[in-house]
Amino acid sequence: MLRRALEEAIAQALKEMGVPVRLKVARAPKDKPGDYGVPLFALAKELRKPPQAIAQELKDRLPLPEFVEEAIPVGGYLNFRLRTEALLREALRPKAPFPRRPGVVLVEHTSVNPNKELHVGHLRNIALGDAIARILAYAGREVLVLNYIDDTGRQAAETLFALRHYGLTWDGKEKYDHFAGRAYVRLHQDPEYERLQAGIEEVLHALERGELREEVNRILLAQMATMHALNARYDLLVWESDIVRAGLLQKALALLEQSPHVFRPREGKYAGALVMDASPVIPGLEDPFFVLLRSNGTATYYAKDIAFQFWKMGILEGLRFRPYENPYYPGLRTSAPEGEAYTPKAEETINVIDVRQSHPQALVRAALALAGYPALAEKAHHLAYETVLLEGRQMSGRKGLAVSVDEVLEEATRRARAIVEEKNPDHPDKEEAARMVALGAIRFSMVKTEPKKQIDFRYQEALSFEGDTGPYVQYAHARAHSILRKAGEWGAPDLSQATPYERALALDLLDFEEAVLEAAEERTPHVLAQYLLDLAASWNAYYNARENGQPATPVLTAPEGLRELRLSLVQSLQRTLATGLDLLGIPAPEVM
Repeated sequence: MLRRALEEAIAQALKEMGVPVRLKVARAPKDKPGDYGVPLFALAKELRKPPQAIAQELKDRLPLPEFVEEAIPVGGYLNFRLRTEALLREALRPKAPFPRRPGVVLVEHTSVNPNKELHVGHLRNIALGDAIARILAYAGREVLVLNYIDDTGRQAAETLFALRHYGLTWDGKEKYDHFAGRAYVRLHQDPEYERLQAGIEEVLHALERGELREEVNRILLAQMATMHALNARYDLLVWESDIVRAGLLQKALALLEQSPHVFRPREGKYAGALVMDASPVIPGLEDPFFVLLRSNGTATYYAKDIAFQFWKMGILEGLRFRPYENPYYPGLRTSAPEGEAYTPKAEETINVIDVRQSHPQALVRAALALAGYPALAEKAHHLAYETVLLEGRQMSGRKGLAVSVDEVLEEATRRARAIVEEKNPDHPDKEEAARMVALGAIRFSMVKTEPKKQIDFRYQEALSFEGDTGPYVQYAHARAHSILRKAGEWGAPDLSQATPYERALALDLLDFEEAVLEAAEERTPHVLAQYLLDLAASWNAYYNARENGQPATPVLTAPEGLRELRLSLVQSLQRTLATGLDLLGIPAPEVM
């Protein structure tokens, strides 16, 4: 990567100047000379020189890498112009995943209660989690994707109770999770709900004993059909009932009680409870005490989260796994009492949970630090995201006001089918194209925005072939593929015939690997999504460029040598778009 090689050269020169720092190289503005630039304002105080003088000194000291043609001081920046042939060679270089680095990254996402169908609020969790897992794997990490199944929770108990209480029998006409979900909503709308608590508690205790797992699994399998339709991938299923049977909570609490910051007060409002004083890790709290075990012996939900986190990072063992029988994911493994012992021993974790869980996630990190694992606490990340609206509406599954993911997929596919029919009535497979476009619209709309900003999903905007949408990027890919299909085979490109148009497109192609690494380092896919939008826009500008009223960048009819160069660039662009879309879990149609 030319940009990072340039950063290393600059860092070495700055070290010799007495400032051992690594500055980030960025694209130079279009109205400034050069291709890349590095800002030097932050060094002015330490070097006691104006940034302009630092830029000139750095230029004089820096041995230019062979791919750099010129260093240009521009105010408080030092800009760099790349040699055109080196730039083109790098742009045409086949891209491949980065070399594998040691250490497991465990990404937990989806983790939907197994009591009803997935609703639109779950879309963002799945899209974010699946995309960041793919991006990290491409960036060289060993990634495990985990889906947590809360089969001992109240939601699952209420659904199973409702199915029995109302004597409901599935007729096979709707997906089973939708059928079960209607029973759950009916229970919460039942005027007798409060009087039914004893029966619900009985089911809850049966779940805790692991007696109703197959009934829960029936709902889970229906949910997984939706996850598969969303193109999400998983490696492990972990069931709450297995965590209970393995005694992970008791083991975690015993470990925490060795810390002087975990204790049982004898008086006051926490008397008899096991509490954790988080103030050494989270300063400034009005009340730094957090209950792990209530005085009646029941655990808080974040105590269970702490125990599970300890297992993820190899502090505790006790879970066993076997292959999971299902029609969607052949290699998927599930926790099970009769399985083989396994602990991932992740050196880094990413929990994809909405922003409302930020405080409990902070307590998980605090517990790791107080238990004596501060380095692991630093690598326990929370990918927090804001809620999703659908056409401006808030969702509420308990009140029956949610829109299911299945409905969103069906409606998006219907609308996409109409668009494909209008734009390309002779398309060889309209149904498959509509499915791809719908999936691209839905998933891209969930990852293109910074996670901490709320999303209002609207069909018309998401399915547009223009603007910041998945179909816009997919269409750019299909257009490139169409040119390559018509071209057939071609020979070696003549790099010396490059015009400023090829140079500009090549420079944009160089940013792909940087976008992947930044998305991986920041643990957010919106960085890559924005890059793909920018690259698609650059490709459209290149394709439509005109001079004196004539096409400026014809590909198939260009002179020999230049034709091959343009075809090679189009091929590199097509592969880059396809790879980038795949890292977001989005298919890249060849025809639209």
